[in-house]
Parts: sequence; structure tokens; C-alpha cells
Amino acid sequence: MARVRVLLALLSLLAGEVLSGGIDQVRLLGPQAVNLWRLETARRAHARSQDTRELLVQQAGGGDDVAYLSGKDEDEPPTELERKYPAHWCTQPLDHFTNGSGHTFEQRYWLNTRNYRPRPDAPVIVLDGGETSGVDRLPFLDTGIVEILAKATGGVGVVLEHRYYGKSIAVQNLTTDSLRWLNNAQSAADSAHFMANVKFPGIEEDLTAPGHPWIYYGGSYAGARAAHMKILYPELVFGAIASSGVTHASLENWEYMEIIRRAADPKCSHNLQTSIQIIDALLDIPITRKPLKALFGLAELEHDEDFASLLESPLGAWQAKVWDPEVGSTRFDEFCAALARPFISGDDSDTVIYDADLDLVAVTEDLSVPVPVYNYARYIKENYVTQCTEGSVEDCFGTFNDGQFQTTDLGDTWRLWLFQVCTEWGYFSTAPPHGHPRIVSRRLTLDYESKICKQAYPPGKHFVVPPFPNITAVNALGDFDIEADRLAIIDGEVDPWRPVTPHSEYARDREDTILRPFKIIPNAVHHYDEYGRRNVSEEPLEIQRIHEEMIGFVVAWLEDWVKPDVSL
Repeated sequence: MARVRVLLALLSLLAGEVLSGGIDQVRLLGPQAVNLWRLETARRAHARSQDTRELLVQQAGGGDDVAYLSGKDEDEPPTELERKYPAHWCTQPLDHFTNGSGHTFEQRYWLNTRNYRPRPDAPVIVLDGGETSGVDRLPFLDTGIVEILAKATGGVGVVLEHRYYGKSIAVQNLTTDSLRWLNNAQSAADSAHFMANVKFPGIEEDLTAPGHPWIYYGGSYAGARAAHMKILYPELVFGAIASSGVTHASLENWEYMEIIRRAADPKCSHNLQTSIQIIDALLDIPITRKPLKALFGLAELEHDEDFASLLESPLGAWQAKVWDPEVGSTRFDEFCAALARPFISGDDSDTVIYDADLDLVAVTEDLSVPVPVYNYARYIKENYVTQCTEGSVEDCFGTFNDGQFQTTDLGDTWRLWLFQVCTEWGYFSTAPPHGHPRIVSRRLTLDYESKICKQAYPPGKHFVVPPFPNITAVNALGDFDIEADRLAIIDGEVDPWRPVTPHSEYARDREDTILRPFKIIPNAVHHYDEYGRRNVSEEPLEIQRIHEEMIGFVVAWLEDWVKPDVSL
């Protein structure tokens, strides 16, 4: 009888979804993402230690397979691009504002001078490295937006690594106190000090700002920084380009998933909405709660919030879409295809029964699920649960043990951007408001997503992480309305970060002009303009178009540059 009640409930949910006709809704760094980071890090380390000989053979034949297998970290041999563009260093104060101790650190940067034409108005195109190792940005120096703009203007191209990331590290550990200099004001002051003081090796001329025009580019978080630099240091930053610049900080960022829900293939969005609605309902029923988790290979995962959070993880692949097939990911489309496939029994063929008439899979006497939910479970088991090779699923995917988030070694790089999230930026990925269509569980609340801030960063002697991030520190610099002459705003039409950019539906519309460009790239996801191909004809037409427009307004800006009279 219980099974009949559950089956009827499922059918009513499905019927409601079909009648509503709604197909209108990735993963941000939260506690579950830290678990997945650890599992992936362990997998790569194991692969390196267990198969060193095979890796060396692969490395000799081609680096891509090795990069995919083991990833790039700072202890590995330099990549081809690192050999092509050797690193340089600039000394920075640890604290630009109250540096009584005189502590300094070395900030890493890279140069592309192949397009440089010495002259009094030669520009410098600097790309902000943002929240990752600057090595990850070298493709943009070689064939991407830095090379594109430097080639068009006869300028010098630079990638500047962000403090605390990569090798631009000034501390010996990542405790709460050691991280207290990782904030917007200090990192902006780094860039300003670099622009005003750097002496580029191999170049005789003094190219410092404001004696030469500097164009500051950034994508995503670094895009917000580019916009902020134009506001904070207009005397140094002649022009700035904010691509997918997240200039609006917010506590909850449910709109991220909403973009995906609305932009994904309608069938995929329907399968996701229906599956999540059913899963949430089944978690509410004591008799089906544990069998449902068991179907996903997570029977022993104690907290439903952790279960729901792991199910959200495949959605992060949307942001990994890129127009260039050599760097873009097809994982989101593969996930959608997995949900949509017809019933195929897996290794549980002796325990599940498929009802072709109802298109339901009977898992236990009390639990039957639609085929997309069954497929969802198989996808999670095959792509996530299989990574848990040591310990229990609670050890791998539980998030309520504070101790697991309190390691502070320099190798725990997940602590960096999360610290910025917890102190100034927010963006906790929560469920949408009640009654709104959704592709994530309603169990993903602000309390759940933000609890890691208290877990990972206990109060230090010199610094205490606030109860919630001080998003005013970001929004006071302009928020949705940030604007200035020679500040370009460029966003992707279906970028999940668009709701926190000046192209948000919450922001006012603006005119697109040469002096204040305001552009949307059709069908684009995250900072699509940052990527480029050496053979421009290989780029999609919309990417060729945006690059031509960017060259056009930057060249026009530079025509108006007048060297300031420093004697005044």
C-alpha cells in the first residue's frame, strides 16, 4: 500500500510539471565543492605516485594527456607556455596601508613583447590573473585577448598574478590571521603599485603609468577588479575592460542556477526540474528517504543537505562551456544526455524492475522513480561516488565535521577564494524563492551554504571573519551602475554570472558607445572574449565580431591619450 501511495505521488508530480509547461531555471564554491576538490587532488596525487613511468612516457609524447591526468600545480615541470614566457617578479608591500613591519612579497608576472613598437604612447595591456595561478592565464597572453589587443596596438602584453595565488604568496600558512591581507583593497593597491613602478626586463623605455597608457583587462572576479581599478585609480588606468565582471556582490546567488534552467535545452531543464522536485518529495518521506540515497550510492550519507548538494555538482559544467573546443567542456551536455536516455539496467539489474507502461523503475517495494531520476542516480554514482575510494561516503561527502575544513597548509588552495567569499563577496548558491521553478533542492539554504565560513576560519588573534561577508566593500564601488569613460562592460548572454554583472535583469539598460562600451555576446557563457585563436578564421563569427569591436574602441581610446604633465 505504501508503494502505491508513493507511486501515485510521483505521478501527480509529473502531471503537474507537464501541465505547468514551465522550462524557465553551478556550482559555487561551498562545503561540498571543497570535498570534491580534495577527492580530485587525492586522485591526481595517486595517479602520479602509482604510475610515474607511464606519465613520463606520455609527457614525452604530448603534454595534454598528462595535464588532463594529473593537472598543473606549482611543483610540476614548467609547461610549454611557461618556457615560452618565463616569469618575472615585482616586490610588493604585504600591507599597503599600515605596513609598519615592512614585510614584502614577490608578485609574479609574465610578458609578451613580440608586438611592442617603442614610442612615447606605446600602451601596456595588463590582464588581471584573478583567483587562480597566473600560469592558467598564459593562453590569453599567447593567443587570447592580451595578444589580440597588443598586436592591434603595438603594445606590451602582461599577465599579473593575484596576491596569495600561484607563487605570489607572502605567508607561511593559510590560517585566518595569515589570510587577513587577502582583500579587495590590498589587491587593487598591488596592481596600482605594479603599474606605477615596474621596470620590464629587456625594455629600455620606462613604461610605467601614467607616463604610458595602460589598458586593464579582467574576466569574472578579475573583471570586477578591472572595473574597480578604473574607479579607484583613474590616474593610472587609462582604460579598462570588465568581461563577465561580477560587480554586484550578494549573499544569495540563486539566479546563477536560474540562468542555467532557462538557457539549457528544454528537455534537459524539464528532466532536472522534475527530478529535483521528486527527489525533494521522496526525502520528506521516511520510508523512501534511505532507499533513495542508496539508489545514488549514498545510503550512509547522514545529512540530506549534503546529499542535495552533491546532486547539484554536475550543473557546474555549464560554466565550463567555451566556444573553443580545445579548452571547452562538453560535460554539461553529456550530463543532459545521460538524464534523457531510455532505461538501461546497470549493475543493479537483479534488484530493480522497469515498468515500461509507466516508464518507472521500481527500486524497492516502497520506492519507484521515473527513468530520469534513475539515470541521475547512475550519473552521480559513476562520476562522483566512484571517486570515494578511501573511507565512507560520510567521510568523502559529509560537511558537518568542522575539523575537515581546518587544515591550513599552503597546498589547501581552496581556502583562498572561499576566504574572499566569506569576507567580502558572498555568492552562496541557494535554492530560489519558494514557488519558483528550480533545478536544485530547496534544502540548499543560506545557512547550509555559508556554514563553512565558520567551520574553515575560526577567529584568529588579529582577524575575525564576519558572520556574513561585508558585501558593501564591493558594492560601494559602483555595483550594477559602475561606469566611467573608457570602461567597457562585456558579458555573455547565457553566462550564469550575468545576474551579478551590469547586464543583470536587475540593472538599468545603457547605451553602447565607443567611450563607454556596453556589449552582450550572443549565446556566450563566461568571458568568451578572453579566448582567441592564432588563426582568427577559426573563431566563431560572434567572437570575431566582439574582438573587432574591442580592437576598435581600444584604438579609439588610445588616439585620445595625452601624456600627463607631471610638473603640474
